[in-house]
Parts: sequence; C-alpha cells; structure tokens
Amino acid sequence: MSLILAINAGSSSLKISLYRRVPQDPTGPRLLLTSSISSISSPPAKFNSITLSLPQQKKIKHICHRVVHGGDYTEPVIISEQFYHHIEKLSDLAPLHNGCALSVIKTCLKVLPNALSIAFFDTAFHKDLPRQVSTYAINQQVAKERGLRKYGFHGLSCKCSLLTVDEDALNIIALHLGSGASACAIRAGQSIDTSMGLTPLSGLPGATRAGDIDASLIFHYTSESPTQMSHNPAIAKQVHVTRAEEILNNQAGWKALSGTTDFGEITRKADLSAPSSASLENPYTLAFHIVLDRVLHYVGAYHLALRGKVDALVFAGGVGERSEEFRRAVGEAVSYLGYSAIDEHVNKGLDDREGAVVDIGKHDGGKRMLVCRTDEQL
Repeated sequence: MSLILAINAGSSSLKISLYRRVPQDPTGPRLLLTSSISSISSPPAKFNSITLSLPQQKKIKHICHRVVHGGDYTEPVIISEQFYHHIEKLSDLAPLHNGCALSVIKTCLKVLPNALSIAFFDTAFHKDLPRQVSTYAINQQVAKERGLRKYGFHGLSCKCSLLTVDEDALNIIALHLGSGASACAIRAGQSIDTSMGLTPLSGLPGATRAGDIDASLIFHYTSESPTQMSHNPAIAKQVHVTRAEEILNNQAGWKALSGTTDFGEITRKADLSAPSSASLENPYTLAFHIVLDRVLHYVGAYHLALRGKVDALVFAGGVGERSEEFRRAVGEAVSYLGYSAIDEHVNKGLDDREGAVVDIGKHDGGKRMLVCRTDEQL
C-alpha cells in the first residue's frame, strides 16, 4: 500500500487530499482525508504545518500538484530542477497561482524528499485548440518567439466534468464559475475554444479579475488627465506590466463593482428581476447582471461554435455549484436555444442531492442542464 498526496495551492487557498492506492483495485485510489483552507495569506506556510501533522508520512510515494500555467507542457511532468525553473518563468502569466504552486512544490521537496512529485497542468486540456482559435492577430514572428497565444485554463475542472460520461461522444459547454471564472466549448471530449487566453485574466470577470476589456483601457485608467480620455504625452503615465497586472488581476472584478468577493452576498443584496436603469444603480444588481451578461455572451458564441450540437450546459465551481439564483438566470436565457427548463425543486434542493453530477433540467426533451461537483484533486 502507498499513499498519494494531491495539492491544489491557490492565491489565498490551499486544498490537500490524501489517497490510499491499493494494487489491482479497480475502484482507483481511496480518499483517506481532505482539508481545505481559504482566505489565507501564506499557502506554503500553511502547507508546511499541515504536512508535518500528516499520518504515515513515509508511506507517501507520490505528490500531485495542480499547476495553472504549464506553457508548452501538454502532459503531466515529474518535477525536476529544469521543470521548476521553466514554470518559474511562466509565473508572470498566472501571478495569482503559479507562484503559490511553486512555493508549495519547493516546500514539498524539502519536507517530503523521498516522494515523487508530479505536476498536472490546467493548460494541458486545451492543447488541441484549433490554430485559428489559439492565434492572436499580432505579428506571428514575435508571437512565436515569446509564446504569445491562447492557452486556456481550468482544464482539470473541464476534465472532471467529463469523467462521469462517455467523454468521447459528448459535446458540452462547461461553465467554471467561481472566484476565477471561464467558459469552454468541448466537442467529442476535446476543447475547441475557451474564454481564458494567454493568461487567466481574459474572458469572464471573476472576484478580482476584470475579464475582457479594451486593451487600451489600462492606460486611460492610470492616466493623470483631468478629462475622460487624453493622448497628450505630457501627462501620459508609464504603466509597468506589474502595475497593470495588479490592477486587472487584484483590483477589478465583482469586488471592484460591489465591494465584496462573496458572490453569495451579491446575490442576496441584488435585485434579480429584469434589470432597469434604476435597479442597476444598486452595485450588487449591476455586478450580478454584468457577470450574467458575459456568461451568456460566451454560451451563445460556443453554441454556434458547436453548430448547435450541444448535449449539455454544465455548471461547476463555487458559484456554479452553489448559486441557484445564477443558474436560474442562465437557464431562463438559454431556454431560447433549446435547453431544458430548470426544475426548481432540484435547483433549490441541490445540497440534498447525491452524486458528482446532478441534472437540474425538467427532462422535457431539451438539452441537458447539469451541475458538476468538480474534484480537481482526484
């Protein structure tokens, strides 16, 4: 018997799961314990203290790390010094995650030196994106030299959404909605488009991420011009990439709109009826409907990308799994595309339903509406 430690280090959260692997057991690894900590300032330090208290440390033979940005790595990789330095260079492309993951990996190698550490990448799921999808309309020589293309993220979550079905025959639109949010179009089990791009910043707005914006906005946002917009070089302000990343990754999103990262609080304080100019003066209402608008934008686009041949719309992530109000709002809108109406009894009582995947549709002949309780650890 050997033990497997699965680690998911985020910018302010840490998830650890310990599995027991029994040879020739068809059911796969068995979960022994799991721990999740959120709203922390130092994931590596927390990891160190937790690991030291783990039972049977010497029996831990494998450590599996989630790494958000893997660059050109398309398969899991055994962690080596060369690997570590390569991922370190990519930290600027996923500043909220890669740095924390690398810190935990470094701590892991020190605390559990006899275990084999393996990295699994969110970007790997999107390795076969069509070239016209992954390519930006910029100078291609520069793009190739610097690796400037769409990579896509939340791949482990997307893969998890496919685990309980015949993934090779499934076309789905996967919505991973949480502090980080993305949409993905999947045809026959393969990603054909996704909302996140070179970094996790593009696409849907998140708790502190801006999502899609006009690329020039950051320069006007930081301008010292007293007018709305100005191109006067005398008052132009140089914006370093680190400052731009800080603003768009950490000072934007629905927190910038409402003052909170808690989408549940936004939902409770928002007017969820059809938005009007008056109701949108409420910052919580505005935040809710901005996120809804962007999600519907991608659902519509990916419905076309899949030529209407969609088997299911899948909700995952903290908001996708917990917000009955947001699922309802999406469901009402996509009913015009032939998706099944949401069964309110199931939608409201989701916590009482067992299983990794729950069908919240009415089984009225429309396309399925599913909620997937993703387990990126497994």
